[in-house]
Amino acid sequence: MSDLKGQIALVTGASRGAGRGIARVLGEAGATVYVTGRSVRGAATTENLPGTVDETAEEVTARGGHGIAVRCDHTVDADVEALFARIKKDHGRLDILVNNVWGGYEEYHRKIPFLAFWKPPFTERWQRVFGAGLRAHLHASALAAPLMIPQKRGLIVSTIAWDHDKFLGAVFYDLPKHALVRMIYGMAHELRKHNVAAIALAPGFMRTERVLATSASDWPGGKIDLSLTESPEYTGRAVRALATDPEVMEKSGRAFLVGEIAQEYAFTDIDGRKIPPFTVPE
Repeated sequence: MSDLKGQIALVTGASRGAGRGIARVLGEAGATVYVTGRSVRGAATTENLPGTVDETAEEVTARGGHGIAVRCDHTVDADVEALFARIKKDHGRLDILVNNVWGGYEEYHRKIPFLAFWKPPFTERWQRVFGAGLRAHLHASALAAPLMIPQKRGLIVSTIAWDHDKFLGAVFYDLPKHALVRMIYGMAHELRKHNVAAIALAPGFMRTERVLATSASDWPGGKIDLSLTESPEYTGRAVRALATDPEVMEKSGRAFLVGEIAQEYAFTDIDGRKIPPFTVPE
């Protein structure tokens, strides 16, 4: 189905993981999808994990859309401003923004950002989770809004970790993730009169490249049971459902679990499973 044909989308942090899965599904729906990240073909990738924006863009195109790879460090304002200037020059508008970039999982072996809040290094953790996380989402949204408001239509989605306000195990992880929910709430209020929706979307435990690379290791909740995980494209199907819903403004300002969206819009994961909403262990 080409239900997003002619739509212009941007997915940040799309070299791998949820961003790559979301971009694939938007491409499948016929959208033109700009994909950003720091990992590009011919150079070292983040922590040597597989995946580049070039590969993601090619997959978007192979699935029926038009993929455009842009090397962008979302902690560098000049990079982000150049990205949006390019989209404006190319199309004059943006229909869908998916804020997926996040810096908090890098160097997981050091347990950043899962250390107790009083443990060092303070500044490094702050810059990772707020600079490459919360600030990056807000900055991209601020540059996207002027490309949506004139057409009185648009969708901004921020991917988050969240389970109905449960504590996520560590202050440096919990705080920016919940701040994103509040950011979406506030943006929705300011954008409502312009008919632009802002929604927070929480995937469950995904089979990302990082998770698969460490699936034999101990994580905070113990060893990973892959049978309980979701594909990154499950989140992509949720974004697609929201982007094609003519009543999406009714959801603006709220946070949802991907599993909740799947139940409402009656879609499955790529393996046909109906995966229930993910819950954070107590």
